[in-house]
Order: sequence, then C-alpha cells, then structure tokens
Amino acid sequence: MAAAISLRADFDAEGLRRLARQSKHAAQARRLLALALIYDGGSRSDAARLGNVTLQIGRDWVLRFNANGPDGLVDGKAPGPKSQLNDAQRAALAKAMEQGPTPYLDGVVRWRLCDLAQWLWEEFRVSVSEQTLSREVRAMGYRKLAARPKHHAQDPQAIEEFKKLSRRTGGNCRRGGTRKRIEIWFQDEARIGQKNKITRGWAKRGTRPSAPHDQRTRSAYIFGAICPKLGKAAALVMPWCDTHVMTQHLAEISRRVAADAHAILIMDQAGWHMSNNLVVPANISIMPLPPKSPELNPVENLWLFIRENWLSNRIFKYYDDIVAHCCDAWRKLESQPWRIMSIGRREWAYGF
Repeated sequence: MAAAISLRADFDAEGLRRLARQSKHAAQARRLLALALIYDGGSRSDAARLGNVTLQIGRDWVLRFNANGPDGLVDGKAPGPKSQLNDAQRAALAKAMEQGPTPYLDGVVRWRLCDLAQWLWEEFRVSVSEQTLSREVRAMGYRKLAARPKHHAQDPQAIEEFKKLSRRTGGNCRRGGTRKRIEIWFQDEARIGQKNKITRGWAKRGTRPSAPHDQRTRSAYIFGAICPKLGKAAALVMPWCDTHVMTQHLAEISRRVAADAHAILIMDQAGWHMSNNLVVPANISIMPLPPKSPELNPVENLWLFIRENWLSNRIFKYYDDIVAHCCDAWRKLESQPWRIMSIGRREWAYGF
C-alpha cells in the first residue's frame, strides 16, 4: 500500500480553520476543514468522510494544497475545449477582416460570419461554426459597426494638412490692434422633411415593429453651428439654402461669439458658403474644409443624433409643423452644452 502524502509544513490545523471561517467559497472552506483534521492527526478516511468525498479525491486535495496553498482548493473555471484556430490563422483572419472582401473574388461586399467561415475553410481547411467564429472574432476585439461614409475621391494628404493648419489657429489672434482669443466653430445644414427617417427601436425577438412613414415632400433646412469647446450653438430654420440665408446665419453666429473673441468658422465649400455676395461679420473668419471630406465636420454627427432622438419616426402635418419640431429639437440641444462638447470636440482641432 502506498504511503500517504504528507501535508506541507508551513500551515497548521488552527490556521486552516481560521482560513475556512474567512473563506467566501463554501467548497474551499469544506476542503480546508478536512485537511485541518489531518493536521490534528486524524486519518485520511476520517478527512474524506468529513469532506463527503472518496479517498482519491481527498488525495487530490492534498496535492493541490501542497502545490498552491489554500488558493489551490478554490474551484477554478474549466479551460473548455481547445481553440480551433492557432495564432497564425487568427492573424490572417484579422488581416482579411481589416482589408475587407474583394467582391469579384469573394462574391460579397461585406463580411458576414458565414462568409468568414467559408474563407477559413478555403484558406486553411478549418471548419468552424458561425457561433464559434463569433466568439473568436469578439475575443479578438472586433464588433459589427456601422461604417462612416468616406468619399472615394478625397485627398488624405489635404486632410492631414488641414488638421495641422486648424491646430495652429488655436490660441489668440490680433484684430484691430487688440489681441483676441479664438473660438473654433463648425457649421453645416440639414434637410428635415415629411419623408422622414425610421430608426431602430426595442422590440421582442421574432416580431417586426412598425413606425409611421410619410411620402410627402415638404421640407425645411436647419442651418446649425456649434462651438464644441464652449458648448455654444447657433441655428436658423429656413425653407431653402442660398447666400441670403447664409448671411443671416453668419449674423446669428456673430451674436453668439464673445466680445473678446474672434471666431474661426469651419464649413464645407457649398456654393452659398463661398459666394462673393456673402456678407461675413468682422468677428468671423471662414476656413473651408478640404473637398469631399464631410467626416471632418462634427455637425454631421450632430444631425445624426438629432434625427435619431428627436425628429425621426414622426409625421409632419405641414411646413409649420416641420419648423416647430426643428426649433424644439435645436433648443433641446442648446440646453445640453455637455452634449455639444461630447459630440463635437475633435483632438485635431483642440489638441486635448
């Protein structure tokens, strides 16, 4: 008969009972009490009966305790099955997901789990279920996210140069012999009409929720501008877009600029923005965005927030109803300056 395995000498019965009283794991406390009985000179059979286990399991407790101390008696999480993908295959999968599919080769324009599973089979002859592949890509840090629009003909170098120029405009400037601080503003327009948007909403799985949708075409335009650093905003709701309306909007922005400040107004190169007939107030300087670069303007994100939270899933009865809802939505935004700061601030513009 094999000799019993001795317990480690740096613990005693009283110490194990004290640890059992302090333990938050019932199974660990039971095992500690069983081993304390052995320290007191009890037999291995008595310890196994106290722990309500067999002698073999009691022996396993002794081995775990000798190797890792009291922590070795805590139930650990089962390791589960071995991953079907190795590190090289995960790296190749990540590269394929970053690059996206090639339509004429892969037959799709975006990766779905079933497409990635097929790609793994064709590349490595590894068969992976969609559920397993979903866990793998999530563990790698990937999520299915909406893509941000990007113009196919934009110039990346022009965008980087613009960001550098914008960062240099911060601080102070000299106007009329006095030094004034700079306020960076962003401006854009959004069309809000009866042919409205439908947003996602909560519903029970298996159901198909509905939302009201209109096919009429009356609309209005929100001319909006924000100063994200200070949480300020200025807007007009107008029936059309032209140079005269833009002049009025610049006057509205000018009234919101502090007396000791000068505004740098960043906006796209729409015709009514660049017109020679545009009247620009003395406390505003216009800085046009590079062509085909709407993602540089945070007001685009602001329109998305306003539509999804305050203007979508509605039926507008007539033009005045559209104007009233647009004004109400913008007033809500102005009452939440922290929202303007959160959505509108950009590191390249403010250097934070």
